[in-house]
Amino acid sequence: MLLHIPHSQKHIPEEYLQYFHLSDSDLDVELLKMTDHFTNQLFECSQSNCSKIIFPVSRLLVDPERFVMDADEPMSARGMGCIYEKTHDQNPLKDSCAIRQLLIDRYYETHHVQFAALVNKELEQTDRSLIIDCHSFPKYPLTYEMDQTSDRAEICIGTDDFHTPHNLAVGVKEGFSNAGFSTALNEPFAGAIVPIEHYRKNKAVTSIMIEIRRDLYMDEVTGRKIENFFTVKNTITEVLQELAKQHG
Repeated sequence: MLLHIPHSQKHIPEEYLQYFHLSDSDLDVELLKMTDHFTNQLFECSQSNCSKIIFPVSRLLVDPERFVMDADEPMSARGMGCIYEKTHDQNPLKDSCAIRQLLIDRYYETHHVQFAALVNKELEQTDRSLIIDCHSFPKYPLTYEMDQTSDRAEICIGTDDFHTPHNLAVGVKEGFSNAGFSTALNEPFAGAIVPIEHYRKNKAVTSIMIEIRRDLYMDEVTGRKIENFFTVKNTITEVLQELAKQHG
């Protein structure tokens, strides 16, 4: 089982800050809004057959979960392809034309090579690979989001009709529901990541996205953890442990 954690980091190397249009305080606000805070801590698995990959920089610099070609990426229409040009509220974020390919080569492609290598290692060892795509999301929709429904379940489960077996989705839903959390399938976010070399080609590679509503474990105004953090973390750990037994 592989935990894929793409949006947990706030780090932006100093050399790239000159390309951002935001003041320091406005950049802090954008990081607060857009980071999947603490997902690298919420999603942990101690089993020997479990590994983790964490994207090392902020999604404001590069988003590894977007298609690299804007023509293939729906969010590019909102200035939020793999290299963001717009903020969460659709104001100018950065001008990266001069460094776009550098960022893609240095961060996007490097990450996806490592991601594919971990999946291929699992396939070599067990003839199958299970990817858990680990995210969080705000209680209320941000301006850029496609789904503006204000009433959001506490847990969003994203699936792919080729790479997510029905029993995998049911198992995740039941795990959180039995712990008292409300769940929704592919709302407000849908899909689950798979390395492009296996995408829609190899059913031995399975994937599911788990998104945790942020107000469950943190204060969305201050960015700090709240007391319920460890309750949420323990539930996630129990769900992951069961997945590792059944599918990992």
